[in-house]
Amino acid sequence: MPLCFQELVTPLLIDGAVSPLSPQSPLSASFTSVLPYHKDSGILSEAEAKKAQKALADGNLLEVVFAAIETLRRVPSTRVNIAVTGDSGNGMSTFINALRGIGHEEEASAPTGVVRTTQTRASYSFSCFPDVVLWDLPGMGATSQSLEDYIVEMQFSQYDLFIIIASEQFSMNHVMLAKAIEEMGKKFYIVWTKLDMDLSTRMLTEGQLMKNIRENILENLQKTRVRKPPIFLISSLEPSWHDFPKLRDTLKEDLSDIRYHGPLQNLFHAYKEIINDKVTYLQEKIATNSFQNTPGMRDIDDLAECLKTYRLSFGVNDESLQQLARSMGKESSEYKAIMKSQDLQAVITRGWKLKCLTCRVMKMFLILLSYIPSLDALIAPYIRQEKHNRMLEGVAEDTMTVLKKVLKDFTSS
Repeated sequence: MPLCFQELVTPLLIDGAVSPLSPQSPLSASFTSVLPYHKDSGILSEAEAKKAQKALADGNLLEVVFAAIETLRRVPSTRVNIAVTGDSGNGMSTFINALRGIGHEEEASAPTGVVRTTQTRASYSFSCFPDVVLWDLPGMGATSQSLEDYIVEMQFSQYDLFIIIASEQFSMNHVMLAKAIEEMGKKFYIVWTKLDMDLSTRMLTEGQLMKNIRENILENLQKTRVRKPPIFLISSLEPSWHDFPKLRDTLKEDLSDIRYHGPLQNLFHAYKEIINDKVTYLQEKIATNSFQNTPGMRDIDDLAECLKTYRLSFGVNDESLQQLARSMGKESSEYKAIMKSQDLQAVITRGWKLKCLTCRVMKMFLILLSYIPSLDALIAPYIRQEKHNRMLEGVAEDTMTVLKKVLKDFTSS
């Protein structure tokens, strides 16, 4: 029976009976009435985009998450192209067969042999992942071409992930491949494929040998300042031993990240635009002092109470976070831990500007200023506006942070 990745876990189904919390604070309601519509909302239909805009405007984060998850569930499986490359003779084709869980004698297997067998790139499918294609590339030593020509001829730009195969030694070809792939902004693994041979010929324990191999790979990569990649030491003849199971698990996780990366970035961009529109709208109200009589803003100099109103307006108040956490099967503390606007002190300490505006010296200055009405009328409103702007920006940033965590957790589940 072929070795195969487990099916991706079906993400948590949200109970549709739960009624999304809708704070509808006066600040939210007033923004909803002047809501702009962004035509370029990517994977969202016009109706979905308008619904998301209204939900974010209302501070109904749970409804935003519901809609986003439904959108992500409809995203078709994206084809993922994985390139297997390295030096000739490193056992790339044998590795591909082992990863696919088939023997070299089977009809669909990649050809293997003691002589060079891969002259042109060839593609192979995964039986358990029909939308994943493994590309067996000719080794770097197959021709006398330069690295630049090899990258162009092998069409590196089309691959989503690279697996660099090495054995016996980690050569300069491997290092330069890793450097080139990193400069393209692509993810890659280093896979050492003939650990069984190393163990049979070296007078070292398995642990010490594996440690030496890893250190040698990292030492060579560091010479060209290549970041530390995932490194797996395996035997292609023993696909259930050493790092092979870890390789499968890592690949399964990364396949999910690759598939969802584009749609997630698209959603984040759309949501950020809506949140920025809301921030701009509220900042205009702050600048014109037109929110003084808004419920929840009884005293615009009571920053702690105003912060609560802003958090309610964006849907990141405690009650909203608790309902969101229950719906996602999480603890609200997970979301609160990544927020920087949980309370006034947290907001103040996050940036020097607000810290200066609320320090004791500034408070004394404002008290003295109140005795000079002509100056007080000019300076005090500006200082008040800056305080509120900093708080507002912090709450808006936390809204995006929570949204990103919720949706990333969903796609990785």
